[in-house]
Amino acid sequence: MLRMDAMRAIYPQLERCVVVTIMGATAAELQALGHRPNFFYLQHAMGLASSMGLGIALSRPELKVVVLDGDGSVLMNLGGLTTLARYRPPNLVHVIFDNESLLSVGGFPTATASGSDLAGIAAAAGITRAISVRALDAFAVAFEEAIATNELSVIVAKVDAVGPRAFVTDLPLLENRFQFARYLKQRGQADQGRLPQESAT
Repeated sequence: MLRMDAMRAIYPQLERCVVVTIMGATAAELQALGHRPNFFYLQHAMGLASSMGLGIALSRPELKVVVLDGDGSVLMNLGGLTTLARYRPPNLVHVIFDNESLLSVGGFPTATASGSDLAGIAAAAGITRAISVRALDAFAVAFEEAIATNELSVIVAKVDAVGPRAFVTDLPLLENRFQFARYLKQRGQADQGRLPQESAT
């Protein structure tokens, strides 16, 4: 399974979610599918996408939050899984694309290449809804179910170690930051009936 194909399969469902991605290939590929103001690309903060997603999920429980992460990033901050399990936000879906390598910084193998099981680690941390999938159809179904449920979910998607030719995008980091903040503010106003819903997009 290619990460790009997996993101393409769930892309339509991301329109009404708040999406936080990790740096590198995941961010570049999501932008290639089409940037939206509800997408935040957490560049230069490897390992912290789930932490940011947790903060948003706790402070904005009316929103569905999706974190698109990588195995290398999660392994740098395994404590993030125990923190997710402790607070257990029901509106958070944590997707971990596991290609068993640090693809964005040279392709060095990660611990999952030698047997570490991130879904098993998440479950042991206390996240009861944690699964691993290898096929595109299975991933699409798992994601749809996670979005529909009201429970913290972790999906480990085993993907090929293939990425874009370049990780540089044409969206300035500061503009992404301000645009994302405006989106969160407008969504809050729209959900409270202060603005027409279409103004939030």
